[in-house]
Amino acid sequence: MAAAQAGDQRAYSRLLSDSVALIRAVARRQGVALDALDDVVQETLLTVHRVRHTFDPARSFDAWLSAIASRRAIDVLRSHGRRDRREVHDELAYEMHADRDDASADTERKQEATRLRAAIDTLPPGQREAVEQLGLKERSLAEAAESTGRKTGALKVNLHRALKTLRDRLNGEP
Repeated sequence: MAAAQAGDQRAYSRLLSDSVALIRAVARRQGVALDALDDVVQETLLTVHRVRHTFDPARSFDAWLSAIASRRAIDVLRSHGRRDRREVHDELAYEMHADRDDASADTERKQEATRLRAAIDTLPPGQREAVEQLGLKERSLAEAAESTGRKTGALKVNLHRALKTLRDRLNGEP
């Protein structure tokens, strides 16, 4: 390290490659998983590069490097611990939020749409017209009133009653 601090590039390159085994050993002693070892090595080597000027040649290089590797290992463990706590591994959550490309979910959506259309067809004419104009065709109250020849207040009342009826029918109430 003293030669590297003096500007010897070959010595610095050799020092970094020779340090990997010690860094890996320190990280393993800290409990870092095998798949995260490379992260610790990379972070440690970057730290060594940034703080190489702080190394005192009168002291042990291995102790200096081990201290840095130990701190980087702890950082990686903390990082993975936070990430693992945020991840969801709940089968019920997976089932409730099926993939959009899932064939069964597509079939279920089609069945729900058919069921909704059948329920709309059973509504009284005024309510059905309000749902079709305001809900399905997404027209404004003014546009729906002009199209149907009905007043906006009547459309609002019919839509409100229709939605209540549909909600009750689709939730199994008579």
